[in-house]
Amino acid sequence: MTARPVLKAFEGTRVELETQHPLETVLHRLRDACGRSSAGEIASLAQNARDLHAFEEEVKVRYVGRSGFMIFGEFDHGAWLGIYGIRRPAVRVILGNPLIAIKMMKLDVTAGLFAPVELLLCQRRNGSGTTAVYVRPSTLICTTENVDLHAAAVALDDKLEKLVLDVCS
Repeated sequence: MTARPVLKAFEGTRVELETQHPLETVLHRLRDACGRSSAGEIASLAQNARDLHAFEEEVKVRYVGRSGFMIFGEFDHGAWLGIYGIRRPAVRVILGNPLIAIKMMKLDVTAGLFAPVELLLCQRRNGSGTTAVYVRPSTLICTTENVDLHAAAVALDDKLEKLVLDVCS
């Protein structure tokens, strides 16, 4: 039997926020508000934890920043765009929190396709200030009727929006 893909169209909502602050300032504020980890560190922590409570406490205390998020990775697109004549700094940041993700993944494991979330910070076209761009998580995660999943995803929307507003203000 040959595997066949099932296509399910959905629509995401892109959010863009412009600020007069330079990219480096916004990026510094983001890094300051978030903890840091890697998916490997979190997996290792879970495998070696005594129990669920110990895992969750370690995540909260050691990895999550005051925003409730941790940065899993950064991609400096600006570092390679210049070779194509695009002189515009741009950094894609992968951020999340496994304690938030589990609320959604318990309800629908495919929510893991969009957790952690992504944020692009790029210098504005005119060179003055920064544009922050992300896709509202609930519009990616909730592709079926699931009230509990929708509520958890909207809570993530709110948390991400608060973080972006904070680092851009």
